[in-house]
Amino acid sequence: MKYSDIDPRKSAFLFELDNVLYPEKDYYFQVYYLFAGMIEYIELVDAKAATELMVNTYIEKGKDEVFNAVQQQYQLNEKYRANFKHLCMTANVPLKLLLYKNMLDLLQEIVVDRKKIFIVTNGNPAEQLNKIKHIEWHGLENYLICYFANELSAKPEPDIVHLILKEHNLQRRDIVMIENTEADVLCAQACGIDHINAAQFLQ
Repeated sequence: MKYSDIDPRKSAFLFELDNVLYPEKDYYFQVYYLFAGMIEYIELVDAKAATELMVNTYIEKGKDEVFNAVQQQYQLNEKYRANFKHLCMTANVPLKLLLYKNMLDLLQEIVVDRKKIFIVTNGNPAEQLNKIKHIEWHGLENYLICYFANELSAKPEPDIVHLILKEHNLQRRDIVMIENTEADVLCAQACGIDHINAAQFLQ
């Protein structure tokens, strides 16, 4: 799917962030590298092996199990859980996060067409903002309006979309959500707005 395939009457686009605009793993794998370096320095753990363990756990079990896996493998003190969470929220990752090429093209076309772009993301607001800061936007950052759903209630709750409609004087028919999770789909359905799965642009 391309921008030209979308109903031209749409004037506002809502995007989730992770795995819609960029690959989430590109952020977390760098965080794991940094965390492994920290525990290597303090606990004399093999950083390369620890990074590999965390990456594999992310791939096989998801990000919520990553610290548990490394803690169990290296008998880490529970105090490191707070360090890990803090690093996930604040890491100054060494490499810029790159947008999917097709999403970059889509965003640029939306801007040229003078339509609104909203990033409406679930997750810890501080962590999501840190990701946004590390993305290479190619100048698009000046056209983004960001909302962190968890500051009201996480999607699929529709509160954040209702707020956008109110604050930007939009009608439901004006909006399309670019989604990739069941929570997004349920949110769009609850709000009565159109939605398109991100995979249709990434093929």
